[in-house]
Amino acid sequence: MSDPDFLRACRGEEVDHVPVWFMRQAGRSLPEYRALRGTGSILDAIADPALACEVTMQPVRRYGLDAAILFSDIVVPYHAIGFGVEVVPGRGPVIAQPFSSASDLERLRDLEAADIIHVTQTVDLVVKELESTKTPLIGFAGAPFTVASYLVEGAPTRDFAVIKSLMHRDPTLFDQLLDRLVDITVSFLRSQVEHGARALQLFDSWAGSLTRDEYRRYALPATTRVFEGVADLNVPTILFGVGTGELLGLMSSAGSSVMGIDWHVDLDEGRRRVGDKPVQGNLDPARCMSGEELGIEAAREILKRAGTSAGHIFNLGHGVLPSTDPAVLEAVVRVVHEEGKAGVR
Repeated sequence: MSDPDFLRACRGEEVDHVPVWFMRQAGRSLPEYRALRGTGSILDAIADPALACEVTMQPVRRYGLDAAILFSDIVVPYHAIGFGVEVVPGRGPVIAQPFSSASDLERLRDLEAADIIHVTQTVDLVVKELESTKTPLIGFAGAPFTVASYLVEGAPTRDFAVIKSLMHRDPTLFDQLLDRLVDITVSFLRSQVEHGARALQLFDSWAGSLTRDEYRRYALPATTRVFEGVADLNVPTILFGVGTGELLGLMSSAGSSVMGIDWHVDLDEGRRRVGDKPVQGNLDPARCMSGEELGIEAAREILKRAGTSAGHIFNLGHGVLPSTDPAVLEAVVRVVHEEGKAGVR
């Protein structure tokens, strides 16, 4: 078993121990992250390959994780092509001129290698840093529907009224929008793999705002095309969304290797819903906020629900909360590595 545990678990194979990594790994919770980043937009930090590499590596070094995830953001390619995206501290992505008509399709031009050279340079640096430990790097992007929700709404939203109005009022225009986003997403993901990423995660963070019929009509086809667009790269792929328990069966049909499951669904039930497919998850991030003892207790609950069948990657059910004590996550990793037995030979 020469491949790392994370990659083997993605394929549903035997592992030495249950692999673990954390979404939003630095998560603004590491003191070394805050000291390095300072203030300002995350896009400024992402634009500095040396800094972005160091931020990527910090949680891997501290926690002894089984995979690293690139320090980046799902709006990076759209900022790079000049769509007018900024990430405002405390607010998130803000679009100066939101997508609203067919004329805006012209603003979503093809993503070129020169647009994201800062990203691929970061990948190069991280892969070199990880070489000695053989820890795989996960590249990522936003799923078309989730990205569209930002581009159409103009900022984070709770009700998704603007994008749902566009979907139902002008489905042809919405399809054209997602067609452009599929092309950009595939280019962004392929570039990361070409520079050394060994797995990919697609974040459909806001898919949970959709009904099953809406997801089937307006999100699933584009997501499927993204996975088809990277299938020849032969790297594991993960699909993850928040509040998507009722959509897991549909999402599982999109073509990812692994289904990420958030904390709203018990992991054993999540495994049942996605069928014969490896799963990732799904500790509630809030359970890591009350000290090491309770964090360990919560981790053991997840391991118990996961069972001993192969194909489990331990993760939180969403990103690390900013005020999480790193010592709790250190304890969680230790327990998962020592006690996690999924698919162990």
